[in-house]
Amino acid sequence: MKTKIILDTDPGIDDVFAILFAEAHPDIELKAITTIYGNVTIENATRNALYLKQKFQLQADIVTGASKPIVRPPVGPTVVVHGEGGFGDVNVPAEVEGQADPRPAYQYIIDAVKAEPGEITLVAIGPLTNLALALQADPSIVDLVNKVVIMGGAFGENGHRGNVTPFAEANVHDDPHAADMVLTASWPVVVIGLDVTEQSFFTRDYLDQLRDNAGDVGQFIWDVSRFYLRFYSEKVGLEACHVHDPSAIAYVINPELFTLRAGPIRVVVDGVAEGMTIQKIDDRVYPHDEWMNQAPQQVAVTVKDAELLELYRHSIISYAARMK
Repeated sequence: MKTKIILDTDPGIDDVFAILFAEAHPDIELKAITTIYGNVTIENATRNALYLKQKFQLQADIVTGASKPIVRPPVGPTVVVHGEGGFGDVNVPAEVEGQADPRPAYQYIIDAVKAEPGEITLVAIGPLTNLALALQADPSIVDLVNKVVIMGGAFGENGHRGNVTPFAEANVHDDPHAADMVLTASWPVVVIGLDVTEQSFFTRDYLDQLRDNAGDVGQFIWDVSRFYLRFYSEKVGLEACHVHDPSAIAYVINPELFTLRAGPIRVVVDGVAEGMTIQKIDDRVYPHDEWMNQAPQQVAVTVKDAELLELYRHSIISYAARMK
């Protein structure tokens, strides 16, 4: 049975990797792509999503989401990582075919989960503003969603604590208030954070093999990855890129690739540690405890990285073969 997902995304380069992974795998039904600011502006996010829909004949609805955080001032697009338009060296035309759904993303999410209660998994690989706005508009959706899978946060496992500050991951840092709302809601959440996404790598050789064996899909992944790899080489000192957003899709396909740890999570919403995610993992009763009455959520702490990479490779190559 296929897992129905709504993919909430800020289409930059690793979002492309994730969107095509979700489209490629036969166990996933990609019902919609809801866009969000983050790696790019909301205008570029929606244009990029529509471009991917046109280029790869995606059946998913495209829905425009929020353009800014709930409370904090916008951080701005991460041009240094994803380029001006979001796809690195690949330029998306100013005008693309198709139209976005007229509803705002938060309303689309509400309508979709009400239409199919218990069946839709929300997969968020950008800032969590759209999900938070949906919660604000209709808190009852916590009982209608199958689960929420998030690429975001960092908990210090495997030496990974932050990528935009020493203690904050980018998606959570972009809207910490939204992240705290989503992570403290009573729906089931699985957090795929830097603790595991920085344990897996797309090397140059790996991406070359996708280019050579996965037709137009592999070529496109290779093309957009050039800018990303330059960033990693020049700014991070790696001759490979981390497998951030596709790791959330990998969890949906095969949860056994990951080891999870349960406990309530809070997000620091201001100050020097803004965007830091903190999970309580003991049952001790404290005199002051902002975690005590919150729902326990799941955080990924280990990943079978070689199996994840093989799952991605096989999915993309098989998808490309079906498209011929």
